[in-house]
Amino acid sequence: MDSGDTAWVLASAALVLLMTPGLALFYGGMVRAKSVLNMMMMSFVTIGIVSILWVLFGFSVAFGAKGNGFMGDFGYIGMGEALKQATTINLAEYKIPLLVFSMFQLMFAVITPALISGAIADRAKFLGWSVFVTTWATLVYFPVAHWVFDFGDADGKHAGWLAAKGVEDFAGGTAVHINAGAAGLALAIVLGKRNGWPKAQFKPHNLPLVLTGAGLLWFGWFGFNAGSALSAGSLAGLAFTNTQVATAAAVIGWLAVEKLRDGHATSLGGASGAVAGLVAVTPACAFIVPWSAVVLGLLSGGICAMAVGLKYRFGFDDSLDVVGVHLVGGIVGCLYLGFMSTAKVSNAGGAAADGLFYGGGWELLGKQATGAFSVLAYSFVIAFVLGFAIDKTIGFRLDADDQEAGADLVEHAETAYELGTTTAGGYRSGVLSGATKVTSSPVASEVSA
Repeated sequence: MDSGDTAWVLASAALVLLMTPGLALFYGGMVRAKSVLNMMMMSFVTIGIVSILWVLFGFSVAFGAKGNGFMGDFGYIGMGEALKQATTINLAEYKIPLLVFSMFQLMFAVITPALISGAIADRAKFLGWSVFVTTWATLVYFPVAHWVFDFGDADGKHAGWLAAKGVEDFAGGTAVHINAGAAGLALAIVLGKRNGWPKAQFKPHNLPLVLTGAGLLWFGWFGFNAGSALSAGSLAGLAFTNTQVATAAAVIGWLAVEKLRDGHATSLGGASGAVAGLVAVTPACAFIVPWSAVVLGLLSGGICAMAVGLKYRFGFDDSLDVVGVHLVGGIVGCLYLGFMSTAKVSNAGGAAADGLFYGGGWELLGKQATGAFSVLAYSFVIAFVLGFAIDKTIGFRLDADDQEAGADLVEHAETAYELGTTTAGGYRSGVLSGATKVTSSPVASEVSA
């Protein structure tokens, strides 16, 4: 074991955990004032649910030592066996305790379903969301993490099928972003449009909150990408560098599109551009040289800025642009490797194949496309079925009256901003006593904007 590598991965795991509260702020600022708590709670409850599932069986499904191409075995149920392993993981290459690796990967498992929540903002029941997170993580994220991240034992046996195929995805372009984006698209279709969309205005209620969340995401993403090196060395340095410059370039790319198209470069666009760049560089950060990361950032920022308009063209209500940023950005980053991946990064510890523009032919691009679109299809289908089943049984979509009253009051009996006084007992007692009309609350009208 190496104490320096272990310390770096532990710190990186904490950085990745910070991304989920950062996401809660980012999403929370983008919704209306009467839905901000519900939006943020969707991220926080995901931390609770997935953390428990991961210890019970999730890590075993994702990284069980003797599984098949689709999923790991169940040797780590309850994490008891992982306590005994204090040497190496994944091809006997990384000198860190298995328990530390497990906690690092847990934070990936947490944020991935949390990303989905932005696609169904303002209209999802909290219980329905909680059931969806439980089932989707079990049936989709845990197996897909095995497909992409598990390289098997020292002989390459028991690897996930995409890892064995040679698909390049350093930190989760497929397993995290395409996975979440496809599920978000499915749920947006199942739950339907928000009451009044697209004619009604659903403007962000707090842009400073959005920018704060984007800043925390950017900060935490260094753990996401550089931490995926699983060692404190030159490979982590390459991933760190590429993450920074690609994100910076994506901000410029997004703002340039806004300025040319709309005449204004907006703060929301700057925050969204940063996230788009972070998404696109996630699979590529250890397989490209820094100048190429700048190009990727410019492309992803511009492409995602245009892609967020797809929901108006095709009529699906992706509330906070999960499809336009995470699905499209993830695909851009994954396919970019088919052109710009280079073995030149091997001196930094990477093991990249050469893409088309480095003389590698079309083979890698085919592998990248296989990885991207297989994960997209699997996640979309399972999420659609789960969302439909939940909506038809316990209910997933808030009705029109509850949407108008606001998810915060209806689902949590709270408001984010106390703008007035309540009568005796207040809105909380009214909601908890079974009142069906919360719109009469003296607070409800003041937070309806």
